[in-house]
Formats: sequence, structure tokens, C-alpha cells
Amino acid sequence: MRLEAITWDRLTDALAGHIAAMTAQDGSPWLRVAIDGAPAASPGEPAGRLAEALRIRGRAVHKAGTFGFLRPASLRLEYGREDADAFYDEWFDRRALWREVFRPLDPGGTGRVLPDLWDPVADRATRSGYAELPPGGVLLLHGPLLLGHGFPFDFSVHLKLSPAALARRTPQDRRWTLPAFARYEDDTRPEEAADVVVRADDPRRPAWSGLG
Repeated sequence: MRLEAITWDRLTDALAGHIAAMTAQDGSPWLRVAIDGAPAASPGEPAGRLAEALRIRGRAVHKAGTFGFLRPASLRLEYGREDADAFYDEWFDRRALWREVFRPLDPGGTGRVLPDLWDPVADRATRSGYAELPPGGVLLLHGPLLLGHGFPFDFSVHLKLSPAALARRTPQDRRWTLPAFARYEDDTRPEEAADVVVRADDPRRPAWSGLG
């Protein structure tokens, strides 16, 4: 895959313009967009930039992160605190994402979505209220391991890190997760699954695949 150098500002502007002109593939009045990337790639940051750019273009945005949809500690830590396969398979409550985020944005849905569900520090429900996303609005879901689960994304961006950059930028106490991302590369092939790939080895100098 050929990648071209770009600035974050130009990248954000190009993505926002493209998304603002899109319609949902299934006829839903809402768009569902993924910003997929390991925590070391900081997917919440480009998601925040994109959310602001879309709002400037008149689109309502609901931005949510998958770390707000963790499963309870008794389930995600059943096999220990540093099990990479459990991180891959068990940490994120994908059923809750379907129920509280995606189903309400199906054609004929209510548009009422939860911003988060579980507080991993207190290990209890957040009790956050529902947010109303009006027709024409955009869901921006950011976080790791988003692709390959059948989520009905209309558009997806994958933040790519080389194995060396991923290891270098992952904190020591989270390096046990690295095999999970290697498995993700093998199982899901996010570079092929995503609509746009952004190489972020050097966070100051991204490169992207374009919108072709």
C-alpha cells in the first residue's frame, strides 16, 4: 500500500469533507464512523479533531470511546491481569456496543445512544444519561480492535503503527497487550479492512492512503 505524507490538519479536512457528503449504506439517517487504533496511536485525538471539523460543517456528532464499554473486572480479568488473548476477546463489551450504540442508529432507530457504560476504575456502571443524536448526525467510535466484528460502519480509518513503533510507544505496564495487536493484524488485516489507513509511527508526520 502506497502512503503519502500529509499534515493532521489536511487529513482532518479531507476526511470531514468526505464524511459530510456521505449517506449511510443501509439507509439509516445516521453515519457510523470508526477511528481504529491501538492506545499507543491515541485514536481519541484524531477523533476529536474530526468531530470538531464535522460540527463546523453542520453535522451533529456523538464521539465515544470503546474503553467506556469495558466488561466488569470479574469477566475481563478472569484469566489474569495480563492475558493478551483475554484483552482481545473479553475486555470490550461488544454486545453492549451493539445494544446501546449501534442498534439505536439502525434505520428506524431512536438515535438515543449511551456515551459510556462502565467505569473501569470504580468497576461499576457509569450511569451516564443517553445522548440524542439527531438525524443526519455522525457516530465517531474510537478505540482498538474495532474492525472485524461486523459493526455496521459506513466509513473506517485505521491508525497504523509498525511493530517497533507500537512497542516503543506502549507503556511498560501495557506491553503485555502487544500479542493481541499482532493477532489483530493476522486475523483481521485492518489495513485491508479499513477505508483509509493512516501511518502514525511519528505522530508529527502522518502519512495516509488517500480516499481512493
